[in-house]
Parts: sequence; C-alpha cells; structure tokens
Amino acid sequence: MMKITAVMVKELRQKTGAGIMECKRALLEAQGDGEQAVDALRRSGALKANEKAGRMTTEGVVALSASRHKNAFVMLELDCETDFVAKQPQFIDFAGQAAQAIADSDAADLNEAQLKRLAVGDETVESLLVALIAQLGENIRIRRFERIHPRGDNTGHYVHGARVAALVDLEGGDDRLARDVAMHVAANRPLCLNADDLDAETLERERAIHMAQARESGKPPEIIDKIVAGKVDKYLAEVSLLSQPFVKDPECSVGQLLDRHQAKAHAFYRYEAGEGLQREERDFYMDVMNQIKGKRP
Repeated sequence: MMKITAVMVKELRQKTGAGIMECKRALLEAQGDGEQAVDALRRSGALKANEKAGRMTTEGVVALSASRHKNAFVMLELDCETDFVAKQPQFIDFAGQAAQAIADSDAADLNEAQLKRLAVGDETVESLLVALIAQLGENIRIRRFERIHPRGDNTGHYVHGARVAALVDLEGGDDRLARDVAMHVAANRPLCLNADDLDAETLERERAIHMAQARESGKPPEIIDKIVAGKVDKYLAEVSLLSQPFVKDPECSVGQLLDRHQAKAHAFYRYEAGEGLQREERDFYMDVMNQIKGKRP
C-alpha cells in the first residue's frame, strides 16, 4: 500500500476544502494520485458537503451529555436547513455523539478546529459531519455548545423533543426536585436566577419601552415613574427563575419550592434549537407562480 504523507493530505485539503480523514481516504483509494483523489471525493459526496457550507441553517436539535469520567455536562445545538432533516435519526444521533465527545474531552477550552478533531470511535467529529452532510444533502453545523461543571451536589436535566434542553445546578433536594426544576426551565424560559442577576442592557431596554409607553398617557412625571417602576418589577418577576410560578403548582414560586425542600439553586442553563436565528419567510404564492412560469423557487 502506498504511503500517504501529511504533505499530500494538506495539498488535497487546500485544493478541495474537504476534511483531513476524507482526503486521506481519497488519496489511499487513488494510490496517491491527486486528480483521481479529487474524483474520489466527488463520488463520496465530500465536495458536495463543502459546497453546501454557505446555506442558511435555522432548524435543528439540541443534545445534552454527561462525562463518563468527570463532573461535566455538555449542551450542544446542531443546526440544519429543514425540519425534515432535523427529525432524521442519524442527525439526532450525531448531535449526541458530538456532545459526548466534548464532555469526555480533556481540553479546558475548545475552539471550532479542536472540536472537529475530537475522536468519535475510529472517526473524528469532522469526518462524521462531512459524511452526514453528504448523506442528508443539507448544510449542517454545530452552532454552539457549552461545557458545564456544576457547583452543587444535585444536577437535574430535561430534554423536550430534541429541541429544548435544560439543566439546573442545585444544592440539596433530590433527583425528582432537580428534574422538575429543569422541566420548569425548559417550559418557562427564565432569563436569570433572580432579579439582581438580569443583565443591565436587557433591564434598561425594558425600562425604556415602558417609559415611552407611559409618556404617551400624558400623566405627570411622578406618576409615570411609579407606573414604570411597577411594570419593571412585574417584568423582573416574570423572567427570574426563583420568582416564577412553578409549572406544576402555580400557587407557589420556584424559590418557595426550593425552600420547602431545603435546596438552593446555583445556576441554570437552557438551549432551544434555532433560538435567536432569523428564519427565511417563503412566499408560497410567488413560488407557485414562478413554477408556472418555469422558474425555480
């Protein structure tokens, strides 16, 4: 068997943009011939995967994995172009494999290049991703991930339909409490643990909105100030986890629930697939008219 050198792999990768393992396989298949290796990449679909890289990804799934040998959890979002691909078992499985690879990694911090080089069995995250793109025919990307090292002794997590994942870091309580609070976080989208934790920019934006609305009423400034203060306080109660009515028992807040179980919340984490992304709006009437005229949508 012909020896494939690192220089040969590098040259093919620079020429095609395909992954390291894909280039090595293609060179082995082509017995080191660069042009035949390019043809091999085309046959395998690796180049098609590269061509899809610029297309918009606004659908996807989230995965949550725990480390097998250290106190670490990973939340990851994997995005694609359509809801159809997001529901495919191999797409969902890859999200879990990538999250597990990050959780088991010894790296303190991971950039995009390091993430792609992580091992998944005999493959890498990058080679599996390229193969998945070729198989499913869409642009697919790991949009974001976070490795979490809980401070408390009770960690609860909940994943809803592969689209929303939540994790809570508690001190005290039991497994059922931790899972219930994680389920609450998934359902109610809190922005902060308590009112003091909300970032200043979000708070000021909310205050400015209510101030503008109150000024239109024509009321005296001192009345306006009281109105705005009341609305801001209400908003803070709505977005703070500890102040929110507990999803399973609205008669008590999450904070009261934790107190009842002599538990304390250190932090929470929540991912929702496609969160914050602008989805393309399709005009289906124009799509039909364009097809009638022989144009592709």
